[in-house]
Amino acid sequence: MIVGTLEVTLRIGGSQSLKSRRRVVKSLKDRIRARYNVSVADVGDQNVWQSAVLAVAVVSNDGGFAREVLSKILRLVLSDPRVDVLDHNVDIV
Repeated sequence: MIVGTLEVTLRIGGSQSLKSRRRVVKSLKDRIRARYNVSVADVGDQNVWQSAVLAVAVVSNDGGFAREVLSKILRLVLSDPRVDVLDHNVDIV
């Protein structure tokens, strides 16, 4: 069993409140879940208006497949104009 994780640190530039931050994060999490059938959670900076940390996990029997899925998810996040990716980390175990 292979477990792949992706942690992405985001800056949400247009956010003016926690409510607008949550709306952006929820939308992004829902898109990732629907498209890739993975687990996604908001794991950091939950009380900061313009910052978020998302964690994604995928389980597979093939490390290459897990890495490919996480790479596609990172590209999806990078393509979202509402957020800027400050940092990301991919681990395959």
